Amino acid sequence: MKLLVFYLIVLNFAGYAVMGYDKQQAKRKNRRIPEKRLFLIALAGGAAGVLIGMQLWRHKTKHLSFTVGIPLLLALNIGCLYAIYTQI
Repeated sequence: MKLLVFYLIVLNFAGYAVMGYDKQQAKRKNRRIPEKRLFLIALAGGAAGVLIGMQLWRHKTKHLSFTVGIPLLLALNIGCLYAIYTQI
């Protein structure tokens, strides 16, 4: 269980940081992080970090795929955690 908590903390911090980095790259008109990779981080358990990063940096907030998809992935993450927690 401790390993799972550590994994989620690291992944959510990474999601948060990646959103900030991508916003910075967008402002500088440099190479960006593919949206597929941002969704993959969220799907793997980092949806809360990605969502917080979206709101904090106002990044990808006008993209319907992100404004709907990331909260849905967060719900999926929570559902998976609940399923794991009730199995233990």
